[in-house]
Amino acid sequence: MDPENPSNLLNDVEITDPQTMRALAHPVRLAILEQLQRHGPATATRLAPVVGATPTVTSWHLRHLAGFGLVRDAEPGPDRRQRRWEAVGRGFRFEVTNDGEAGSAAQALAQQMFLRSGDLPGRWITEVGPGLEPEWRRLGGLANTRLTVSAEELARIEEAIERVLAPYVNREPDERPAGSRGVRLMRYVLPEAADADADAAAGTDAAGTDADAAPDQQGGGAS
Repeated sequence: MDPENPSNLLNDVEITDPQTMRALAHPVRLAILEQLQRHGPATATRLAPVVGATPTVTSWHLRHLAGFGLVRDAEPGPDRRQRRWEAVGRGFRFEVTNDGEAGSAAQALAQQMFLRSGDLPGRWITEVGPGLEPEWRRLGGLANTRLTVSAEELARIEEAIERVLAPYVNREPDERPAGSRGVRLMRYVLPEAADADADAAAGTDAAGTDADAAPDQQGGGAS
């Protein structure tokens, strides 16, 4: 845990600079950072086909990300002629506000993250889920729960979730038990408009359900 910010239990890189947010609000750069966070150091040539860009363009995006402190040089690989990159931190987070330039930049980054992640559940249910072993498949799926809480209560819920996740996110690879595998927990925290409950009580809520919130990225964070 970051001693300077005890609320950052997952040790994410905290982004507050609007220019950094705008730099990351690009589909190729988000893809590059995700690949480095999930799979470790890589060269531009190795990343290129995965992120949908040429090695030259990928290299340019990597240098751009490095300029904002999001990636850095990694230890050389077997081929020392090729530059290897690594992510700074296992994840990142930022806060979406209505505060001028920072708010606009955060909204742009959040939008790109939503767009990038939006089709993942559909791909999982058709491409990955059917091939999983029963013990893994029964643990996967969608949790869609609607709550009525205050902003302070929602913040406490998010903190409690991160407190549960932190030991698993922060442990080193050699501490993982045999049989471990990657699991993506997607928590979409979607507060409703202020009058949503009043509309529902009046019978004007078209959804007509008590479970219409989706399963985050706290303020857009990705670990």
